[in-house]
Amino acid sequence: PMIGCTTAGEIARYGPRDGSVVVAALGGDGFVIGTAAAAGALADLRGAGARAAHCLPAAAGHPHRVVLLLTDGLASDQDEIIRGAYSVLGAGVPMVGGCAGDGLKMTRTFQFHGDRVLTDSVIAAGIASTGPLGIGAQHGWRAAGEPMLVTGSSPNRVDSLDNRPALDVFLERLGTEPGQLRPEDLPALALMHPIGLGRHRGEEQMRFITSADFTQRALFSTAQVPQGSLVWLMEADTSAVLAATTTACDASVAALGGSTPLGMLAFDCVARRGVLGEEGIKKEIQSLADAAGGAPLAGFYSYGEIARTHGMRGLHNYTLAILSVA
Repeated sequence: PMIGCTTAGEIARYGPRDGSVVVAALGGDGFVIGTAAAAGALADLRGAGARAAHCLPAAAGHPHRVVLLLTDGLASDQDEIIRGAYSVLGAGVPMVGGCAGDGLKMTRTFQFHGDRVLTDSVIAAGIASTGPLGIGAQHGWRAAGEPMLVTGSSPNRVDSLDNRPALDVFLERLGTEPGQLRPEDLPALALMHPIGLGRHRGEEQMRFITSADFTQRALFSTAQVPQGSLVWLMEADTSAVLAATTTACDASVAALGGSTPLGMLAFDCVARRGVLGEEGIKKEIQSLADAAGGAPLAGFYSYGEIARTHGMRGLHNYTLAILSVA
């Protein structure tokens, strides 16, 4: 079985690439793997997540399990996909993966299942293993400026902040006059300025602003920004992002309980690549390779990262999510 997707850049042991193909093979007596594709996801995101999650095999003697998800990075509320998968898997099965990209064109992404090329789909691989599986995730961004109250929103749309049009408030916070920005220039500007929102257990999540309604002055994001939430503009620098790489790697490997990694999959936000720059991403790949300890490394730069180990939520932005296999 083969699964995959288009990306915003590829990751392999010897460095990042663009416009290339990276392949990781997983198999042997220690693994039982099932795959699935749920097409037409936008019509029912939660249902698509549930249909894909049914691929997890009930393999006796393979106690360690995870579901790897690859989704359409331009679908509306990605959290709905994870909720659907959770409804099938329950709390005991973690999830990891990434949202497909299209090189920041923001027009269309593709997913692969066997010999099928799909779009608007959720692809899954249910992995059962005799050896442990470790997940780590960290972002390294921090809040900047005063908080803003979300006074109007719907599933992946923010209509107003502090009772004013969301797009105008967002641009003003960035020092840009609302009438000076062309719609086609917004993705590049927004990529480096996510919105952060607080979550329970002290966890702070971020939302990638994908586009805007320049008539009604609203913002669109990869997942819901609930009305009544306090949100902040977020910022990062090279040192903080690289430190987050180390933290995510350490957590992923530590979850193996002392076992040596056989391989590592990395799902890294394309915005982190923008912060690090060419030299920084080389350092990040080296950190990943060092954490893998000589084992194979593969992954891609994504439009959203999936790492659910507790609770129902598992969608991240501007984050590095890692799966280590032992």
